Amino acid sequence: MERGGPELPAAAAPQIETDDQTALVSKLRNKGGKSNLASAGFNIINSIIGSGIIGLPYSMKEAGFPLGVLLLFGVAYITDYSIILLIKGGNLSSTNSYQELVRKTYGFIGYLILSTLQFLYPFIAMISYNIITGDTLTKVFLRIPGVGPDNILTDRHFIILLTTIIFTLPLSLYRDIAKLGKVSLISLILTIVILVIVMVRTVTLGPQVPKSENAWIFAKSNAVQAVGVMSFAFICHHNSFLIYGSLEEPTLNNWSRITHVSVSLAVVISVLFAACGYMTFTGYTEGDIFENYCRDDNLATFGRFCYGVTVILTFPLECFVTREVIANVFFHGNLSTVFHIVVTVIIIAVATGVSLVYDCLGIVLELNDAVLLYMDIHL
Repeated sequence: MERGGPELPAAAAPQIETDDQTALVSKLRNKGGKSNLASAGFNIINSIIGSGIIGLPYSMKEAGFPLGVLLLFGVAYITDYSIILLIKGGNLSSTNSYQELVRKTYGFIGYLILSTLQFLYPFIAMISYNIITGDTLTKVFLRIPGVGPDNILTDRHFIILLTTIIFTLPLSLYRDIAKLGKVSLISLILTIVILVIVMVRTVTLGPQVPKSENAWIFAKSNAVQAVGVMSFAFICHHNSFLIYGSLEEPTLNNWSRITHVSVSLAVVISVLFAACGYMTFTGYTEGDIFENYCRDDNLATFGRFCYGVTVILTFPLECFVTREVIANVFFHGNLSTVFHIVVTVIIIAVATGVSLVYDCLGIVLELNDAVLLYMDIHL
């Protein structure tokens, strides 16, 4: 019996299926950007270890050192797997943003919830970065000869405004996240400098600090809290689509390579930093490792300065996400030059204003942890 249409050759069906899979999963040069693999990798690393690294030694204290190291590797593995899965899901659903992916998966309600959370998390992070910058750099400037407590350089409000006007606002006004690649490279270099300082102090200061009781016990009861600190340090999912879209060739293979290398480097730096910081102070480790060092320790002071600059250079990555959320919700994903500037200035002005009024970093971080926890549970 004859069929109504032409019959395909036997070899054609597998070929068509393969082509469909390639188009669906890889999407070669789909609205490619200007970022090479290295630049995108630097942005991922900066997003992961830009500011959260400072609390990792404390997470070792809370979890127990051996278990803490294992948990840190576990969090890194989950991060690596999940951000690749995000992009794969975006390709399979023909979406190019986190918001649109959630909209196709959970509908309009899910879209609104995710948009709110995806705005709040980086926005609160921006506020915390300003507070950290003001608190950290004022301590650094106090070490300069001739700079006393009444000097303007020790006024956290002045430092926050100064760094906002000179650094974070101009960097945040970029339209293309690929242009932050060099900024992220500088941040990575400074992070390595901080790591070297912590390692040096482990050798020179560690033997002088008495070890706490049960310093090397395998596990402690606060392991869950430690995972929270680690998750905060490794969270980078909210800007994954932005970085992926900036690639010259946005394919899943390229993204997987970048992610594997970036997360691997980030976890090596993080484990070394956490281990050295904890081995120096064991049970006396503070949430901010630099609070353990003496104020007159010049090497630690230089480390504080590097950390302050790193936080400043991480700020624009968060601003890009908040602006994208607003653009997607209210402007259909497209901002004219004028609205791009206006929206950016408003976001940074509000974040700066809040950070000038509130100087309690703990409250800000707890609020951000609550947002992160809600995202983890519901999305």
